[in-house]
Amino acid sequence: MPAADVDCEEPPASLDQLTELPFPPVTKSHILNCSFNAWYSSYRRLTPKARVLPLSPPFLEYLRADGIILPSEDNINHLSSNDTDSGAFSYPASPTSSDTGDEEPDPSAAWLDIHQKIKSIIAELDGSVVPKLNWSAPKDATWISATNSMECHTPNDIYLLLKSSDFITHDLELAFDDCESDSEDDALSSNDPTDLSEPETGCRERELRDISYYLVLRKTIPSMTTSLEFRCFVRARYLLCICQRDLNYYPFLEALKTTLLKLIQKFFDASLQKSFSDDSFVFDVYIPPPHGKVWLIDINPWAPRTDPLLFSWLEILEMKGGKQCGGAIEDQEDTDGCNATNDSGSEEAIFEPEFRLVRRDDPEAYSFSTPQYGAHKLPKDVVDASADGGAGLRDFMGQWREILARQKGEEEIED
Repeated sequence: MPAADVDCEEPPASLDQLTELPFPPVTKSHILNCSFNAWYSSYRRLTPKARVLPLSPPFLEYLRADGIILPSEDNINHLSSNDTDSGAFSYPASPTSSDTGDEEPDPSAAWLDIHQKIKSIIAELDGSVVPKLNWSAPKDATWISATNSMECHTPNDIYLLLKSSDFITHDLELAFDDCESDSEDDALSSNDPTDLSEPETGCRERELRDISYYLVLRKTIPSMTTSLEFRCFVRARYLLCICQRDLNYYPFLEALKTTLLKLIQKFFDASLQKSFSDDSFVFDVYIPPPHGKVWLIDINPWAPRTDPLLFSWLEILEMKGGKQCGGAIEDQEDTDGCNATNDSGSEEAIFEPEFRLVRRDDPEAYSFSTPQYGAHKLPKDVVDASADGGAGLRDFMGQWREILARQKGEEEIED
C-alpha cells in the first residue's frame, strides 16, 4: 500500500483483517528492470561468465508451440537406449512419414542462425552451459534431462529444458501478470470500457510481443554447491532479510552465519544499494569457499511471484527495519518521526538483516531425496485435482475414465 495513505500513528491492520498481501503496486517497468539483459551489463564483473543471445520471433514461436520437437543433430541423444518417449520428442506418426520414410522437417530451419550461435557459445564456454530466459531458469524441468540438472552440452539439451519448463512458459506468456501500468495515461487507456479497438487478450499479446526476449547461457561451475546460495530481500534500499535457497539442513552453515552476513551486507552496500534501478527487489548470491567473494546470480522482482523460501511474503512485508512505519514502507526522505530514536535524539543502532537458515529440527530439513519441483512432473489437471483432496482425485479419475471410454468407442466405430 502506498506510504502516503498511511498514518504513522495508526497500527497496521491485523492479520485477520487482511484479504490480500499488502504489496505496493508491481509495475511493468519493475519487471523489465529485473530482466537479466537489463542489469547484466552494469554488474557483469560481479556475475559468473555468461553470454546473452537475442531471440528471434521464429525461435519464440518454436518455444511456445505445443509438443517437444528437437532438431536433427549428430550428438543429441543423451537419453538411455531403454528410454521410450511415446512420441513426445518427435512428430506424430503419419502415413506420409512412416510409410514412405520421408524425413521430418527440421524445426530449426527458421532460426538456423540462433542454432549455430548457441553451438558456438557452448564451445566458447568450455562445452557446458546453464540456460535461462530473461527472468527464469528451467529448474522445474531437470527431471527430463539425462544429467538430472540444468547442465547442457548441446543445443538440443537446452531446447529440451526450455520447452519442458513451466517457469519458461511463465516468462513467455505471463511476464506482466498482475502488473499495473507505469503511467496514468496507460492505465486509463487499458481500463477504458468504451475502447473496443482491442480485446484484453489481444492487448496482452501485444505487450508480450513488445518484450525483447533473450537466451542467457552461463558457463557451468563444476564445483558449485547449492548450500552456499542465498536469497536476499531489499526494501526501500535496505537489506531486510536473507535466507538459504537450498531448503536442506547443512550443519556447517551455522558456524559461517556471521561471516556470510557481513559479506552479503558489504557486497550489497558497495555494489547494489544505490545503483539498481528500483528501491525494492530480491537478489540471489553465491559465496563459494574460501568465502572471500560474493557472486551475483540473479535479480528478481519485489513481487508475489518471487519465492520467499524460508519466509512468507506477509512476514517480510510486516518486518520492521529501514525506513518503515507500521506495515507500510516510508519514503527515505521522510522526516515525520517514523524512525526510532533513543533518548539523546540520535537514531538507534544500525538495523541488522535477519539471516534465516534451515534448522536441524525443521521437519523439511532432510529432503535431499525429494525433488523441489516434483509437482511440475505431473499434468496441471492432476495437481489441481490433488489440491481438493481425495474427492477431487476421484472426480478427476471418473472424468478420465469417461474420456478413455469415449475414445475407445470412437475407434471401434471407425474400424
